[in-house]
Amino acid sequence: MKFLSEYRDPELVREYIREIGKITTRDWAIMEVCGGQTHSLVKNGILGLLPPQIRMIHGPGCPVCVTPLHLIDHAIHLAEKERAILCSFGDMLRVPGSEKSLLQAKAEGADVRILYSPLEAVSLAKENPTRQVVFFAVGFETTAPANGLSVVHAAELGLSNYSILTSHVLVPPAMEAVLDDEEASIQGFLAAGHVCTVMGTAEYGPIAAKYKVPIVVTGFEPVDLLQGILMTVRQLEEGRYEVENQYSRVVRPEGNPGARKVLERVFEVKDRDWRGLGTIPMSGYELREEYAAFDAKRKFEAPEGKAEESSLCMAGQVLKGIIKPQECPQFGKACTPSNPLGAPMVSSEGACAAYYHFYHVMEETK
Repeated sequence: MKFLSEYRDPELVREYIREIGKITTRDWAIMEVCGGQTHSLVKNGILGLLPPQIRMIHGPGCPVCVTPLHLIDHAIHLAEKERAILCSFGDMLRVPGSEKSLLQAKAEGADVRILYSPLEAVSLAKENPTRQVVFFAVGFETTAPANGLSVVHAAELGLSNYSILTSHVLVPPAMEAVLDDEEASIQGFLAAGHVCTVMGTAEYGPIAAKYKVPIVVTGFEPVDLLQGILMTVRQLEEGRYEVENQYSRVVRPEGNPGARKVLERVFEVKDRDWRGLGTIPMSGYELREEYAAFDAKRKFEAPEGKAEESSLCMAGQVLKGIIKPQECPQFGKACTPSNPLGAPMVSSEGACAAYYHFYHVMEETK
């Protein structure tokens, strides 16, 4: 299959649905890790086409959703109090902090800019030598190499006014965290294909063996997802728990060696706070000591006070797959995309936003 339309071919979709139904003999719970996969499942009505025995659980693979409140508050503090040029990808701007979002701070006069690449922020720092420029570096292993390269580039240019506010999280520790949760009922995983494009597949073998769960690295189009579900169900039905690669047209076992070399050079693995999930040991990247001058957390003091989540928000249970978004009492009522209680209702990869925008599609396909 060479063209995008082939990954959305209705006849191929029907064939995979039929095959999944043919081999499924009992109930299975499968988590798709990535929020992009969740949106594709919901938007394309796939959840309503699957056999009733297959329950898809939406995982914590939305980096915007799991960025902790205190880091959003820190970003707002940098823009408002430190008068920095605060740069970010657009999906972070409407995510609520403890009191406001970056978009609200921008509306009140803070210099908050939406960029498409951290290298644009490096150029801004070069063009504005009297201003501090901070890039809000959010994401899984997928976006970390580019953010790391921006630091390397800034160091080579001698830019003392450039830094990044790091909120990089790692997928494998998050998978283990949800498997260790007593309320979890996950029997198999669809792993995020774009993360594996960078990191490869070696990290998943020990998880599959330890927890006896099949892990299938999967793409994002309807045919990708259905093939990944079929491969997972086949393993479950046969009592196997292996790592398989559905996304072989993109993912290599070794990942991207050049990108991994950048990650090893610039970052080290540390404990990380996850919004809604708490602290997960050794689950995030922080800048190495050699690049401390480009670390906004060390360069600027964090705002005072403890950031508190809304007591009404059940995003943590959604991110763990314990409840579906529409099972939250605030879904579509006190919590909407225009007035979100939590990040999953705002992010382009958030499960709550997917259900809010596309839930009618799912209902119609039942």
